[in-house]
Amino acid sequence: MPEETPRRAPGPTGTAPASAAQASAAQAGTALNAPDPAGTGTGTGTGTAPTPGEPPTPRQAQAQRTRRRQTARRILTALAVLTAGALALAILNAGTRHGLLDPRSADPSGSRAVAELLKDHGVTTRVVTTARDAAAATGPRTTLLVTDPDRLGAAQRSAIHSAMDLSGGRTVLLAPGGHSLPDLAPGVRAKGEAATDDLAPACALPAATTAGRAATGGGLRYTTTLPRATACYPSDGHPTLLLLPTGTTGDTVLLGSGAILLNENLAEQGNASLALQLLGSRPDLVWYMPSLADSGPDPDSSAGQDKSLFDLVPSGWSWALLQLLVAAVLAALWRARRLGPLVTEKLPVVIRASEATEGRARLYRKAGARDRAATVLRAAARERLAVLVGVPHTQAHEPLSLVPAVSAHLTGGTAGTTDITTLLFGPPPSDDAALVALADHLDALEREVRTS
Repeated sequence: MPEETPRRAPGPTGTAPASAAQASAAQAGTALNAPDPAGTGTGTGTGTAPTPGEPPTPRQAQAQRTRRRQTARRILTALAVLTAGALALAILNAGTRHGLLDPRSADPSGSRAVAELLKDHGVTTRVVTTARDAAAATGPRTTLLVTDPDRLGAAQRSAIHSAMDLSGGRTVLLAPGGHSLPDLAPGVRAKGEAATDDLAPACALPAATTAGRAATGGGLRYTTTLPRATACYPSDGHPTLLLLPTGTTGDTVLLGSGAILLNENLAEQGNASLALQLLGSRPDLVWYMPSLADSGPDPDSSAGQDKSLFDLVPSGWSWALLQLLVAAVLAALWRARRLGPLVTEKLPVVIRASEATEGRARLYRKAGARDRAATVLRAAARERLAVLVGVPHTQAHEPLSLVPAVSAHLTGGTAGTTDITTLLFGPPPSDDAALVALADHLDALEREVRTS
């Protein structure tokens, strides 16, 4: 802890202040004070300020415990509310949220409504998630609905194509694209998306003419050279619904969009009628929703190559990380220290400089620390003399720099270099009288240099 220079405050109005050396010496001689301030701490005259290491009072400790309990209670309450809300949402949504075109889902993007209509017409719906189960369930009395043909791997497409040729039933493919058409519907090619959602039948297919306009647009259009194909709901000359004969008794329906099966669209136009006639022509409906296990890559495609960890991370995570970064920056700006002008704060207790000096002197006297008092007096005198004689502050406590400069400013040679060295850098005084004498000599030396 750096040493403080005892300085005396100015006296009352109309009186000249005593020099710092005399004030400190007088106080040290009559009230020598405290040991090293780093060891026992220094007083401020009042003696009421608590020591930094002093334990809190029972009342303070009780207040701290109460605040901690209140904070913990608030945090636990917030967590309980969030947990209860999450559980309530999970319970309310249980069994109703399954995904796009899921016959068990009551969401706007689900297909529970059409499944219920089919049930009312005596059609049994079975949901499968693998190509093996879908192929095993097909037959002449079965309609197989594939909700995402482009998601199937090569082996899965081969299994579905074999089932289509051998079953003798109906297969409905929703929005098959260029990835799956060569295997599942050879001779058919995709021709881009339809610009209009609601389209007219424009064909002789009984299911289409009965339903009328339907939301078959908004998805893919097709073109084919197969002679027995039936093209319906054209958009810009290309159909969005194709009916292809398969085997002897079966057929395949290519539907460019699955919008007519969604809960939110079923009641519009002729969507319900078209959906019921396409999916309800057989008593059993196999609703095939390909799982991740069935989305295997083709052996000759780039998807079969090894991927890094970043390639496996979904693309949406990059936006989530960016949002978290922006939120962190905004939180840092919100909680950071505001830059602005300095604010002056009132001190809780104002103590006059004279009281602080006297209190320090009493501590020195109580501890009998004459050496400490002498060190403080000499250090303060050296710093003031260095300013007077032009010695840099960094060299104020070096005898080789300060003593010659002080000697050069003395008039009449009242003191020699040896006396000045002993006075400013000598040993500590042996008793209180020597300490008072040291203070007088330092004051006289400073006064002489100041007037020279």
